[in-house]
Amino acid sequence: MQDYYKILGVSRNASAEEIKKAYRELARRYHPDRNPNNKEAEARFKQINEAYEVLSDAEKRARYDQLGHHYHQWRNKQGVNWSDLGGMGGFSGFGMEGSFADFLASIFGGGRARESGFRQPIRGQDVEMPIELTLEEAYSGTERVITRGNKRRTVRIPAGTRDGMRVRVEGEGEPGFGGGPNGDLYLVVSIKPHPIFEWRDDDLYTDLKLPLYTAVLGGEVNVPTLSGEVKLRIPPGTQSGRLFRISGRGMPRLKQPNEYGNLYARVMVQVPTNLTGEELALFEKLASLRSKR
Repeated sequence: MQDYYKILGVSRNASAEEIKKAYRELARRYHPDRNPNNKEAEARFKQINEAYEVLSDAEKRARYDQLGHHYHQWRNKQGVNWSDLGGMGGFSGFGMEGSFADFLASIFGGGRARESGFRQPIRGQDVEMPIELTLEEAYSGTERVITRGNKRRTVRIPAGTRDGMRVRVEGEGEPGFGGGPNGDLYLVVSIKPHPIFEWRDDDLYTDLKLPLYTAVLGGEVNVPTLSGEVKLRIPPGTQSGRLFRISGRGMPRLKQPNEYGNLYARVMVQVPTNLTGEELALFEKLASLRSKR
């Protein structure tokens, strides 16, 4: 078993340009001219060329990705040379009709497959698809219509789905071979930044802009939440930076839809601007009174 991606030192989603760059660097390093009489370097050079021969060809790479480690078993046991096949379009040279999957099924399902002892069906590869949700969608849950090829499917995204989580859609990945099951599709979730709320664990945080007069005298204010506004009682003398906890107004806990985190309102006292002369005089009088205490 040889992992061509590992041989070239690239990830499985590397671009064609990244693969070419990695190959050139490794080929220069292990070239026989640079490593005379070095059997280890010579073997490494052959591995690098073999890996690049497959990964640099889009069709060969796709087959390699779909077959995984069975690719080597299939190629070695069947004596198939990719260059003879000419990629997926070269199957006409065998006088066969049908898809590549049919061709593989005919090999794995009988004849030489049984003689070689290779009967295992091949499961299709899992695939990933990014989706972006608003915080409101993550709070309430939502649906997405997923299109792959000519198939459309509505997928339910549960309430409380977090940033970076993967939602599994069974059987919607790459098709299997030789009677093997399809792979799965994973929707990789990212949550859009929200202009008001910050999400931490199950809790939400928001800044509460409080008029100076309310902070000094106390009062009642409306606080926005994802399920509508709630009233919050502000005690007199509230300082800027104070956190008020509003129970049960955070995010739903995943798989526990009736349980919620908390909302924390962080006070930001707003100093009034554009004061009139009378207002300034009152503040000066207040400052004078405070200084005499």
